[in-house]
Amino acid sequence: MWAVLPAKDLVDAKQRLADALSPPERRLLFRTMYEDVLSVLTDVPGLAGIAVITRDEEAAAVAKSYGARIITEAENQGQTAAVEAAVATLIDGGITSIMTFPGDAPLITRDEIETVLAAHGDAPAMTIVPAHDRRGSNCIALSPPDLIPFSFGNDSFKPHLAAARARGVEPIIVDLPGIALDIDTPDDLRQLIHRPAETRTHAYLDASGIAARLRAATESAKGA
Repeated sequence: MWAVLPAKDLVDAKQRLADALSPPERRLLFRTMYEDVLSVLTDVPGLAGIAVITRDEEAAAVAKSYGARIITEAENQGQTAAVEAAVATLIDGGITSIMTFPGDAPLITRDEIETVLAAHGDAPAMTIVPAHDRRGSNCIALSPPDLIPFSFGNDSFKPHLAAARARGVEPIIVDLPGIALDIDTPDDLRQLIHRPAETRTHAYLDASGIAARLRAATESAKGA
């Protein structure tokens, strides 16, 4: 089982946080979350490898420092296209099972990944972890890797379930709170801040003053 992790250009990361964070804060936040995810993936014995697909030199350098294989994309065409390209490359190399992960879910843990691996059945099989709102698909394990067409986005969970069932495969759904919380919006960020954990991301949010700023804004809104 290989992990597949797409990484956008860091300079353009987290545009939906523009109302809460400055461009440098958004870039550093994504880099820190991405490194949290990579560090956990490298600690999972059940993973045979990690493939990062990106065109960003900084994202590639960080991934290489964790021993990941880099698959270069010519341009950013979105998560779906990136994962499809990575999967095609891995299939060409003889890989028979993959798991997809977002780079912005810093609460991912080794135990959660091992839970998905343990739940996953023999091919053909799909195991999926929905986003916290049960709209997105935050982790998909597939055997074979091209079992279904991907359709990542805000409402990808049900389409991915339907795609598996259309191929005669009943997907295994696993709810896991760490994998489920990807950080796209200010509300997501507030949820993260209120879930203490020893991550690089929490350390960055505290040291940068972002956590204190968001807590103050929340308290101010409550008092208004």
